[in-house]
Amino acid sequence: MILVIDALNRHLFDDVLDEMFKLRKRVFADRMGWDVTVRNGREMDEFDELDPAYIVCLDDRHQVTGCARLLQTTGPHMLSDVFYDILDGEPPLRSVTIWESTRFCVDRDKLTKGRARNSVSYATCELMAGILEYGRDSGIQDIITVIDPVMDRVMKRSDNAPYGYVGKTADMGKVKALAALCDCTDERIARVRAFAGIEGDIFLDEQAVLEGRKSAGMDSLGTELETYCDAQIAAATSQHERAAALALREALTEMLRSRRNINA
Repeated sequence: MILVIDALNRHLFDDVLDEMFKLRKRVFADRMGWDVTVRNGREMDEFDELDPAYIVCLDDRHQVTGCARLLQTTGPHMLSDVFYDILDGEPPLRSVTIWESTRFCVDRDKLTKGRARNSVSYATCELMAGILEYGRDSGIQDIITVIDPVMDRVMKRSDNAPYGYVGKTADMGKVKALAALCDCTDERIARVRAFAGIEGDIFLDEQAVLEGRKSAGMDSLGTELETYCDAQIAAATSQHERAAALALREALTEMLRSRRNINA
């Protein structure tokens, strides 16, 4: 499912963005070897300071499994300011109805193989559909995206082939890059959805995400505390220590049960 984070709601989702920047580091710096800026285990750059829109893919536990960044082309963006070699001397496209998509990635470690929900293939297509539907609903007519040849093939296999390209394929450090154009039309969205078997509304309600992540965080904390209590019980050297550890675990279990009933 897709969560949209922009300047209006980003203060609610600092933890989601933190997960997203960590994912970007693992993908673009560690796996792909791109020359990107990494700080404290997070990949971020100057364009993240321009209040972009983030299209974030979340799994059933509201954990980040994919993302993409959208920027208006009327101001600074990667094709005009970083990847200008691709343009081959042509002026950058600048229009309120053309936005740039970059930093598209999915988490192969969290996602499964195949084409079912929570798979790499499904999440990739859901992310594509999220970008296109966000664009269509926001009055954006076209997305220009800087991709490598591998992603170009992925888009074509997903029935989301670009309708055109800008400039040329250029060397960008360790990889090649090109700029592809996709229209935000109902026809294109329908093709991507049909390929992946996506049905219904893919966008998440903000409040549902906040509550879901809070509940998941409590479950995670509860598991850590239960593990700690079990270790204390095993390490007890007297009846008194064992009784105290058992009492603590019982109190913890009751607290977690009460919280889960409240959130149910």
